[in-house]
Amino acid sequence: MIKKNKDILVLAGPTAIGKTELSIRLAKKLNGEIISADSMQIYKSLDIGSAKVTREEMQDIPHHMIDIIDPDIPFTVAEYKNIAAPIIKDIISRGKLPIIAGGTGLYINSLTCNMDFTEAKTDINYRNELNSLASLKGNEYVHSLLATIDPISYKNIH
Repeated sequence: MIKKNKDILVLAGPTAIGKTELSIRLAKKLNGEIISADSMQIYKSLDIGSAKVTREEMQDIPHHMIDIIDPDIPFTVAEYKNIAAPIIKDIISRGKLPIIAGGTGLYINSLTCNMDFTEAKTDINYRNELNSLASLKGNEYVHSLLATIDPISYKNIH
């Protein structure tokens, strides 16, 4: 699927359909730079199985949001948006076309649908408590707790 407005071109789809090759051809033709929207390619050293573009394949086209975080560090879509949005603004300010290419729909939506991610702190103690409950009583039990707190989410999350 290609969605184009005056500032951004989005190239999205499943793995192994040729997004990388097409994005590079488009970047050359349209004076663009590529922003990866792939949830695995952001991680350093995860080259096997992620179909990560090589330096040679990049053909001197700048690629962003690749190899930016260590695999042992948690990374959220909110962080993705906070890093990628200024990159897009910078590309546009230099008169170039940002090309978002990848298959992680939530990453793409975070940039194109003006999604707002409010700051919410992680309660590691509560998370550990729920993990302990899941270990002792099973995931189904923890899921059943959600029914009393948020019935709609309970029905939508399996």
